[in-house]
Amino acid sequence: MHERIAIISDIHSNSVALEAVLKDISARDIQLIVNLGDSLFGPIDPLGTAKQLMDNKNIINIMGNCDQILLNDESNSATFRFVKPMLDDVIKEWIRSFKDTWVFEDLLFCHGTPLINDQYLLEEVNEFSVSYKNPDQLSMELEEVPQNYIFCGHSHVFRMIYLPNGKFIVNSGSVGLPAYKDELPFPHVMESNSPYAVYVIAYKTQEKNWIIEHIMIHYDWDKASSIAEENGREDYAFAIKTGRAIPL
Repeated sequence: MHERIAIISDIHSNSVALEAVLKDISARDIQLIVNLGDSLFGPIDPLGTAKQLMDNKNIINIMGNCDQILLNDESNSATFRFVKPMLDDVIKEWIRSFKDTWVFEDLLFCHGTPLINDQYLLEEVNEFSVSYKNPDQLSMELEEVPQNYIFCGHSHVFRMIYLPNGKFIVNSGSVGLPAYKDELPFPHVMESNSPYAVYVIAYKTQEKNWIIEHIMIHYDWDKASSIAEENGREDYAFAIKTGRAIPL
């Protein structure tokens, strides 16, 4: 049985951040890593990111919405056009092997929600703002989920919520992209307001209770930001070095 699990998510090709996070996980002698997805989709270092993940046999990969996009033949996304030509058949087959969800004991791991990988679990977006769903709504949405701990990513912002029905939801935050803008379902931004690489550790006490640790790792975000800028993506560059979405 694995006593400790590291949960990483939303690397978005930032191999510089991933290297620092994996080094920290290794130093803690954690033998099981769950990657919640959106790994290569970004303008920094998709192949370097893939190599780190594929070489590490301790990682279970979940299919993120951006991983799924990379299996398409075409997309109008500039990021897709940057990344897709780099992917050989070995990497594509590796992406196809990603799991929709994964369960370990009382823990459920997903990218977006347990059913859909391109929807936020904790947040609601309308034409005016982004807000967090109330606990009663979340309890209702997750009433068919038997596990008491649900780990998700997708919004890139760490948060842990305790629900009235006794369940916990943990968004593990983002390893490689701490802020972004999106147009769907309405134009909005997600911001962690810190350039640190973020991940989560879950482990059991002697009393069999799960402890959740929020880990923030300093790394060379100026280097990662510079690579994004060199590749023509000022939006990524700004977000990586500030933790905020680039102003309009």
